[in-house]
Amino acid sequence: MNDLPKQPRAPDPANELASDSSQIDPRDFRNALGTYATGVTIIAAAAPDGTPYGLTCNSFASVSLNPPLVLWSLVVYSSSLTVFQNASHFSVNVLGASQQALANKFARSSDDKFTGVDWTPGLGNAPVLAESVANFQCRSVNRYYGGDHVIFLGAVEAYTYNPKEPLLFARGAFGRFIADDERKNVP
Repeated sequence: MNDLPKQPRAPDPANELASDSSQIDPRDFRNALGTYATGVTIIAAAAPDGTPYGLTCNSFASVSLNPPLVLWSLVVYSSSLTVFQNASHFSVNVLGASQQALANKFARSSDDKFTGVDWTPGLGNAPVLAESVANFQCRSVNRYYGGDHVIFLGAVEAYTYNPKEPLLFARGAFGRFIADDERKNVP
């Protein structure tokens, strides 16, 4: 006899989402997720012919310190998905508070996102943007499919950072971080 309580089998999240049978309202769920403030990044890679591709992303996260791993995700119907799937490397460029216009530029579909942008080719020719608060040059390690997104796992092979103020995003808007000790000086 087994004394363990019987639990109903949980639905497979992939099938639940694919079958459109989730009871969670997508718009309301997005609103709830928007309460979590994130940094703002531009993820970039180069196509085989060297053409730079990039997009604004706030799904960036650290995974492991040893080995140094990071992840980010991209919606499966993105026009640049193939470039990122085939790139040997990608860069994660963490934007500063003064780079909101750059975040908006890379959030839109356009063939000339890099026009007028100061960047240099990094590892695997992935664009590294000047004036970023930090950048991480990553070798593509793996991809995982999660619902309507592809999750990219990268091994960090080089990085830089500086003390500039980062750009934040929450509730559908850009903002700034004000530390508690700074608040005392705000009227």
